[in-house]
Amino acid sequence: QVQLVESGGGLAQAGGSLTLSCVASGGSFSIMGWFRQAPGKQRELVATATRNGETSYADFVKGRFTVSRDNAANAVYLQMNNLNPEDTAVYYCTAASIRTYWGQGTQVTVSS
Repeated sequence: QVQLVESGGGLAQAGGSLTLSCVASGGSFSIMGWFRQAPGKQRELVATATRNGETSYADFVKGRFTVSRDNAANAVYLQMNNLNPEDTAVYYCTAASIRTYWGQGTQVTVSS
């Protein structure tokens, strides 16, 4: 059974930083990454990392967020810098092989 367990969300001030972590169990995944969903909005892609270390980012986080992956630990991380209130959302870890799996989500709130 695949499980994705996220941690690291919380409250930050504008301009601050947070790091999200996600540890997967029960499978091996070609792609791991992060989506987010703000109140009243659709879930949107934030960043992904392949097993080979290739990364991709949504335009709105380029230069501010960094996704990284530890294949040995089956984990993916999201370092978020220079946060702004528009980054407030529930952040979901995702992992994909044949199927796509989701974590339970972790709240990130950025105050102005």
